[in-house]
Amino acid sequence: MENLLFLAHVVLLMVLSPIISRIFRIPTPVVEILLGSFAVWIGLLHVDNEVFKNLAKIGFFYLMFLAGLEIDIQKFLNYKDRFLKKAMLYFLCLYSISFALYLILGLSPVYIVAIPIVSLGMIMALINQHGKNHQWLELSLIIGVIGEIISIAALVIFDGAVTHGLGWHFFKSILILIAVLFSSYFLYRLLKILFWWYPNLKRIIMPNDDSMHQSLRISMALFFVLLATMQWLEIDMVLGAFIAGIFISNFFAHKTELPHQLSTFGFGFLVPLFFIFVGTTLDLNLVLTQHILTHALWIVVAMVGARMVSSFVAYFSYLGFKSTILFSLGDSMPLTFLVAIATIAVKNGAIDNDEYASLIVAALVEGIVIMTLIQVLMHFFKTSNNKDKEKIG
Repeated sequence: MENLLFLAHVVLLMVLSPIISRIFRIPTPVVEILLGSFAVWIGLLHVDNEVFKNLAKIGFFYLMFLAGLEIDIQKFLNYKDRFLKKAMLYFLCLYSISFALYLILGLSPVYIVAIPIVSLGMIMALINQHGKNHQWLELSLIIGVIGEIISIAALVIFDGAVTHGLGWHFFKSILILIAVLFSSYFLYRLLKILFWWYPNLKRIIMPNDDSMHQSLRISMALFFVLLATMQWLEIDMVLGAFIAGIFISNFFAHKTELPHQLSTFGFGFLVPLFFIFVGTTLDLNLVLTQHILTHALWIVVAMVGARMVSSFVAYFSYLGFKSTILFSLGDSMPLTFLVAIATIAVKNGAIDNDEYASLIVAALVEGIVIMTLIQVLMHFFKTSNNKDKEKIG
């Protein structure tokens, strides 16, 4: 009964979020994070409800599943000659700057991984808010995919190193990750050949006349099976959710309405649970502590600055000034992965409690402030472009 009452409060926040978002013209995820923080502060919610934690975790994995649904492998492969060199330059700059900051400022090795970390979560929220028609957002998705894979690898390596040291278990984790990535690639090639020889098999698995909602059931089954597989292999379950989305989008393209159905369910229920939960982890009293807030702001400056420099080096000639700024900011919100790194690091004594709090606050500040700043800049750039057109006209 207590859990039902708790979830009723959470659902109330979910209902209020889009209304407040529409009134104040603030992105919905930002409103959900703020409402989660405020609800804890006034005592409406408490942070130790296991049912809510587990649902929020599923919401995050579902967000990564939706990110996979956005990936067209064939289109991505067509982009490789056009974007691969620039993507390599971008990540080389990003990790070089992070390593330089670590050496110059004498930071914890945690920051070598934390500063360049990339997550598709908030990028997906931006795409849901603004669509994929913007050039910088389309590029954000492509770079986000590459960055997500690099970040998952970095998390696995970092987790293994700080948890088990540079022993057998560490190298075993890396070998399993490599094996999973190669197995996924070979399975993709195998299924492509199978469906080429037996094209009707696709319609047997996901029929066009789907009155029994078989397509949705197959999608959810694949989602949970791959989550369970990654958990069994002791690999970040994000990778399983992501691969499930990629497989569905690339092998069942004839189900044109399916991505919309899955997205509607996700952004209508599961994903808001995740954003509200993130808000509940933010202690508003902690944010007001000058030491923690100052440290968090320096982390934000380092993360945004590194991305801004890397973006202008790699993509200024392609995107132009305004879109490069938006791209840099859009890539500067690795909310969940930054929280994950902070949690792993403090658990194993790699950072102290103050640094942990600073990283958590930095992650939330990025999610809230940068998301709002992007909204403001897009409106400003759009107004500016309209005025320029009027002058030319």
